[in-house]
Amino acid sequence: MAASSAVTPGAWRRRWPAPAKLNLALHVVGRRPDGYHSVQTVLRLIDLCDALEFAPRADAAIRLAAELPGVPADDDLVVRAARALQEAGRVRTGVTIRVEKRIPMGGGLGGGSSDAATTLIALNALWGTGLSRAALAALGVRLGADVPFFLLGGNAFGEGIGERLTPLALDPAWYVVVTPQVAVSTREIYAASELTRDTKPLKMQAFLAGLGRNDLEPVVCRRFPQVARALEWLKGHGDARLSGSGSSVFAAYPTEAEARAVVARIPGEWRGVAVRGLDRHPLAPA
Repeated sequence: MAASSAVTPGAWRRRWPAPAKLNLALHVVGRRPDGYHSVQTVLRLIDLCDALEFAPRADAAIRLAAELPGVPADDDLVVRAARALQEAGRVRTGVTIRVEKRIPMGGGLGGGSSDAATTLIALNALWGTGLSRAALAALGVRLGADVPFFLLGGNAFGEGIGERLTPLALDPAWYVVVTPQVAVSTREIYAASELTRDTKPLKMQAFLAGLGRNDLEPVVCRRFPQVARALEWLKGHGDARLSGSGSSVFAAYPTEAEARAVVARIPGEWRGVAVRGLDRHPLAPA
């Protein structure tokens, strides 16, 4: 398949956004025979975004303009996503990918999965492979449980390993996200012996009524005191909780002004931002 004949050269100069997400709630409801965990989670897009750029190559190689610290290129989800699409679409040319990171790594905000999803969306257009979003999601779930969410186009209630998604309409909100300078390993947290794995499943409406929590929060806080301190501080300014299995904690506010007022008080040892909840992914289909 010809890689770039379907688009103009200018299309390759576009910057492609990859938004972060918050797990507004995350319950671990079981463990599967394959070692993965069954969860129920409410996933919300936020306007904290990485940015990706793609440059065509004459050869078939998939390259990063710069590797992420501590992540070998072959393990990077962006590289793996590009190779998966290249194989599925029988593309004969390669690409160099530049990732501008704004989403903290190891924060539980889905940055790697979002970058992979944006890579699939962008190269599907730039290479002219013509795969549907459903077909891209089938590729994405092999990369990570959160990748299909970022391909869905909006907020969702997730079940299974997080790949069974029901679209959700969520109220407008602003969030303060505080991230201590520590990266939390998802694998380590889910492998913890003290993790609760038998939370009773709830109906989606119960989560929307505010009955959810994050089952991973006690494990992360016990193993990472920096996260526990940040969470305790933010609880003094709102109903705070952990996002996903990472180090970032968040609280919701009705207005931008309230969120920015809290950010102004964040101790200097932590990174903090005010972000807006999104209804749609910036690259959602029309």
